[in-house]
Amino acid sequence: MRIKKDEELIKILKIIAPGTELREGLENILRAKTGGLILIGDGEEELKLIDGGFNINAEYSPAYVYELAKMDGALVLSSDLEKIRWANAQLMPEQNITTYETGTRHRTADRVAKQTNSIVVAISQRRNIISIYKGDMKYVLKDSSKILAKANQAIQTLEKYVSVQQKIINNLNVLEFQDLVTLFDIMTAIQRAEMVMRIVEEIERYIYELGNEGRLISMQLHELIEDIEEEEVFLIRDYCQGELEYQKVYEKLQNIDYDELIDLDRVAKILGYGGVPLVDTIISPRGYRMLAKIPRIPSSVVDNLVERFYELKSIVEATHEELESVEGIGEARAKTINNRLRRLREQFILDRQI
Repeated sequence: MRIKKDEELIKILKIIAPGTELREGLENILRAKTGGLILIGDGEEELKLIDGGFNINAEYSPAYVYELAKMDGALVLSSDLEKIRWANAQLMPEQNITTYETGTRHRTADRVAKQTNSIVVAISQRRNIISIYKGDMKYVLKDSSKILAKANQAIQTLEKYVSVQQKIINNLNVLEFQDLVTLFDIMTAIQRAEMVMRIVEEIERYIYELGNEGRLISMQLHELIEDIEEEEVFLIRDYCQGELEYQKVYEKLQNIDYDELIDLDRVAKILGYGGVPLVDTIISPRGYRMLAKIPRIPSSVVDNLVERFYELKSIVEATHEELESVEGIGEARAKTINNRLRRLREQFILDRQI
């Protein structure tokens, strides 16, 4: 459901992350301080840029890359990273392609990436950094220890946000059964859930960049977030105005910037409540979120229940006979729904008192 942001960068980070053979080769060149230029791609568009060099067509290995990079020219790897196609090659991109890079190696890398849309890696001999180019994108790889420090800091921030979000949800659970939810309550819950998911996206990018060094961060992340995204989607589905499609509302929320996200009135407007007082407006949930907590109830049956009763309050107050009249619900399922909703209400009230 989340919009895939920085998808192109993430693909690159996956193939170049610590633990991969490509990264090992790049690190060897970096440590040797020889510098290097590597083009990943051996299609017609890439090959026509090659002038001179040696067509070696050898199996890829980090050690071999390290030795071949000692020559002045570029290395050309196959798209699948299985072969070293060319060594000591001169890459001749179109000179009228705009670039703001200063060094010869980086200017060539930038132009080749823009002309072919392939991945080009420039390893700086003087600055001791690895720069990745693809199309108009440039990304400088950071030291793993620095990324790990940022990831740990982000995890600590996430823990605080998740703790606050859980308190908000615990309070909302009780209010929903009491039918006392205000627009302020629900907009705050949706806002905080979206904030949590944005921190999650940042941490996930760190994990991709860390490669095999990010396993512990990945484990911590999955333990923390549980079903927060699913919860956010259910909240939107429960409370957005009926004429709106909840998927499109979710997309709009993901696309607004942080300044807009912290504005609850702006969040309310996206859900269809423009110009409505947040604190004084009571709004009833449809019941998707609560019904999802009942095991073995198909989503089609949940849809039928909401379509029949429209609000959670009506579902909770419905008799066995009224529930049985809904398509997909028999006597046993009707009892399960009634009993489970009653237990959820009791549990939520108890949780808030503890």
